[in-house]
Amino acid sequence: MSKLPIILSIETATKQCSVALSEGDKLLACEELAEEQYSHAEKLHDFVRQVIERSGLAFSDLDAIAVSKGPGSYTGLRIGVSAAKGFCYALKIPLIAHSTLEILAQQISPTNGLIIPMIDARRMEVFTCIFDTAKDYIQMPNAKIIESNSFSAYKGQLHLIGDGALKCQSVLTDDRYVFYPNNIYPSAKDMIKLNLQKYAQQSFEDVAYFEPYYLKDFQINGKK
Repeated sequence: MSKLPIILSIETATKQCSVALSEGDKLLACEELAEEQYSHAEKLHDFVRQVIERSGLAFSDLDAIAVSKGPGSYTGLRIGVSAAKGFCYALKIPLIAHSTLEILAQQISPTNGLIIPMIDARRMEVFTCIFDTAKDYIQMPNAKIIESNSFSAYKGQLHLIGDGALKCQSVLTDDRYVFYPNNIYPSAKDMIKLNLQKYAQQSFEDVAYFEPYYLKDFQINGKK
């Protein structure tokens, strides 16, 4: 019987800093915290240590590191990806990466309609994409300014999830929009199924050259 892969997952693309450890499809431990003031730099390595210790494992037991690659917070992504690459270099294990929007979409499983994960960008802009109920892409990740007719080309129920979706409720008021107020941030524990698929396919990143997927260029807005 082949050994089930032990994978450390890191998700830092939003206000939530999230770390999970899994063996096969079993969640061994998860630590996460969402704060208005991003504390990822302070929390991430503590969370990693805690999930390893709680599982009774050692870093040498890890078979791969998985990371959320974006889109999302520039600073959050940089912290998560840098940590993931550092672990891969030190432990000589492969790196797995997933779209943050795909991770977020794992939290719901509607039987009809389309799934639209949304990550808050700024003002009425979101990072988003569209999946069918099988979690296959209908529209690839993009940055979109939300207006009342933003999704008029798509019929049926539209399931909107994420912190970006919540701020759009006042604009997207049609009955066909379904919101999930308890599902706001992507979580590392929702990476497990995705990890297993990529691990089985040996779909790994080049650690030396891998960079976060920011989707938009970094902008610094100074005071006028």
